[in-house]
Amino acid sequence: MRKGILILLMAVANLSCAQENNVQEVEKDFEYEVLISDLEIPWGIDFFQDGTMIVTEKEGSVHLFKDGDLTPVNNVPEVIVKGQGGLLDVRLHPDFETNSWVYFSFATNDGDGDLANTRIVRAKLSGNNLSQTEIIYTAKPLTDKPYHFGSRIEFDDENYLYFSVGDRGNRDENPQDITRDGGKIYRLNDDGSIPSSNPFVGQDDAKEAIFSYGHRNPQGMEIHPETRKIWTHEHGPKGGDEINIIEPGKNYGWPVISYGINYDGTILTEKTEKEGMEQPLMHWTPSIAPSGMTFVTSDKYPELKGHLLVGSLKFNYLELCELEGNQVINRKRLLKNSGRLRSVKQGTDGFIYAGIEGVGVVRILPKS
Repeated sequence: MRKGILILLMAVANLSCAQENNVQEVEKDFEYEVLISDLEIPWGIDFFQDGTMIVTEKEGSVHLFKDGDLTPVNNVPEVIVKGQGGLLDVRLHPDFETNSWVYFSFATNDGDGDLANTRIVRAKLSGNNLSQTEIIYTAKPLTDKPYHFGSRIEFDDENYLYFSVGDRGNRDENPQDITRDGGKIYRLNDDGSIPSSNPFVGQDDAKEAIFSYGHRNPQGMEIHPETRKIWTHEHGPKGGDEINIIEPGKNYGWPVISYGINYDGTILTEKTEKEGMEQPLMHWTPSIAPSGMTFVTSDKYPELKGHLLVGSLKFNYLELCELEGNQVINRKRLLKNSGRLRSVKQGTDGFIYAGIEGVGVVRILPKS
């Protein structure tokens, strides 16, 4: 009887959260133009200073796009396409113009059959050719689980490299254990070495690359344009997707605390907060299945400037999270029914670009 009452209370709580966080319809939506139509799942996007776009496709290809021309990149690292895994994010080194380094995240089987986990590499890009590929990090152990690879990449102002690895479907062991990979945000020097200021350096039996832990499956990561803090979002279970501001050594709670429930409707945890565990800046209940995020700083979109955009895989739209400081004060639905929004990025030209599954890469048009 007690279990039934608890499930009912959780359902009421989730309904309340959903009502409090209701996403609004805009009176006049944005339009977009399709720039690249022949990419099925454009997972990651970044931009060179001259406006050239580099985009990854989950099935394992990388392309450069400029002035209407799409050019394949050669010598892409070998990836394994497995469930949610494949070729994932891409990020240029902040000093790319002088060092030519490009960073990729992807699923690798390391030559070990059907097993896989997340790997970060960097390679030199000259023209459309990659060379001098170096492994930066490989999450271990490899596993046959097909989900929760993460994995976004970001740099901060000191050229530290951040990346995410999901819990790989092992929520009971990975996220809360700093001796294990998975369910973590990592920070490395750009060459893959461990920064001496990392929070767990020198701690016995700790993975010293870990920067924060207690995450489920972070698929959004961006540095805030003013505070310069690393923001992430991550998939919850049924309910409880989160936005977090990442601080060194902090525990973000998964799966001990959560605003979500199991996919079958049963209770995952009775706790939504606990001492020593961080509360999310915001949580989505019901889940939107967030992927990709970008802060808008461009004057081309007055209605969006100063706010955050997040793609929704579940509901096929782009969400505008209107910000006041570190608080989301309003949510609006953009590009309704456009498709699964996998990636979103403000380009060096000030336009906003999005990767939509089954559509390709689009440019969002400012309102006239």
